[in-house]
Amino acid sequence: MPRGVNSSHIVSVPDLRPLARRRLPKVVFDYLDGGADGEVTLRENCRAFEDVTFRPRGAVSVPTCDLRTRVLDFDLALPVLLAPVGYSRLMYPEGEIAAARCAGQAGTVYILSTISGHRLEDVKAASTGPVWFQLYLMGGRAAAEGSIARAKQAGFSALVVTIDTAVAGMRERDSRNGMKELMGGGILRKLPFLGQFLSRPAWLVRFLLDGGVPHLPNVVLPGQGPMPMTDVGAALASSTVTWNDLRWIRELWSGPLIIKGVMTGEDARRAVDEGASAVVVSNHGGRQLDSVPASIQVLPEVVAAVNGQIEVLMDGGVRRGSDVIKALCLGARAVLVGRAYAYGLAAGGPAGVTRAIGMLRTEMERTLKLLGCSSVSALDRSYVNVHANRLAREIESVQA
Repeated sequence: MPRGVNSSHIVSVPDLRPLARRRLPKVVFDYLDGGADGEVTLRENCRAFEDVTFRPRGAVSVPTCDLRTRVLDFDLALPVLLAPVGYSRLMYPEGEIAAARCAGQAGTVYILSTISGHRLEDVKAASTGPVWFQLYLMGGRAAAEGSIARAKQAGFSALVVTIDTAVAGMRERDSRNGMKELMGGGILRKLPFLGQFLSRPAWLVRFLLDGGVPHLPNVVLPGQGPMPMTDVGAALASSTVTWNDLRWIRELWSGPLIIKGVMTGEDARRAVDEGASAVVVSNHGGRQLDSVPASIQVLPEVVAAVNGQIEVLMDGGVRRGSDVIKALCLGARAVLVGRAYAYGLAAGGPAGVTRAIGMLRTEMERTLKLLGCSSVSALDRSYVNVHANRLAREIESVQA
């Protein structure tokens, strides 16, 4: 059976997941695929889309569909942005550079994670489209100030501040697979876990030729240089973002400021008060606090809370173009996808990312035509039914 990302057997984003699993060592795949604790939220992010069903318009001819949208004054070819995915260089040597290039070619935004293996200047140069920088306060304010200044100088269009990482979530798969030992332990501590690398020789050769475990070139510690990737967990634990930090960040960054990790109406309103340009409804892909609601369940509450004052984006569990359409019907301006394109990156490098975006685009167009709607700008709540009790209550409460 053909196994490449462009095989006729690859018909949707979920088909890329097993291909990525075959290409990556277990520790790297599980870092990409896994969530926190019992992974309740990880599963619910995807499942909750099943509680939203469509209300199509019959006897409507839709010869063409318009997926174009405008996000923070950026004209995009489709309402899908590529989310920040840390450690992308471990999935494929070009990592963030390849993903940014693919996003630009697709006419959309790429968001670069602070926890990236390539210099932010090189990532920005790779894309012909808008590139945003996602900020953690790793290394303290001095390191963050340097990152913000570099992002501004390089031409990044917006700053995305993540507020849901008071500490790193307990990702049990990483612990069982020896992530900590493999990233920074001595050789004796690594030995029990080395078999998973030897079972993926093609990945191992690329990894070694790429220089092994990289430092973090976008977290430069004053007087020390780039932060070792092994220090990430400890760094997150000491880099909590507070609302007061946002005021300080605002003094350094005059462009669009997006707050990512908003899961309540209260936080959404606070983000508006603090001058945010947009919020991202996000539970960090189920990787931080487990047993919080799915993002799609929280979306109506956040949309109602901001009341049109700022734009609302969403991520979490998006695997199909129909998921994107459902989120837009419930008030999102656009969605971010992380695992959806990262599976493609791991499975086939830039060809896999392009394939993932292309499948989402095709599915969105098909869904619009079957709905009898010619443009994403015309979507609204009338195109969906909400069946889950929790989500139905959220909708009813904001409509009351």
